[in-house]
Amino acid sequence: MEDEKMFDLEIISPDRQFYEGKVSFVEMTTTEGDIGVFKNHIPLTCILAPGLVKMYEEGSDEPKKAIIHAGFVTILQDSVTIMAEVAEWPDEIDANRAEEARIRAQRRIEDGGDGVDIDRAELALKRSLARLEALKK
Repeated sequence: MEDEKMFDLEIISPDRQFYEGKVSFVEMTTTEGDIGVFKNHIPLTCILAPGLVKMYEEGSDEPKKAIIHAGFVTILQDSVTIMAEVAEWPDEIDANRAEEARIRAQRRIEDGGDGVDIDRAELALKRSLARLEALKK
């Protein structure tokens, strides 16, 4: 891929510099829906929702995947910076634990009842589904 199509991508979480590199395209989930970014995108700031981030690096047909739990993204013409509350690589995820979290969250949503925070349960469900999606080949 030509270098002129590449731009800088940085993902930062509170505990580490999660990712830094050059990509030709990045996809992510915002609170308004999914967004894809190429170089020279209009400047934009968005709030991120739990979901996958797919990074297309030079020379690779398959995207590199990460999971972002929440945060925000700043998009400039030649760079994208993601500030994530939590960022994980697929190999850092325990599949059984993610599936158990999905089941618990779905149960809480379906059962409802007094004392159940539906918004919190829905967020937990989205996080577990993002983790499970990242584990798919």
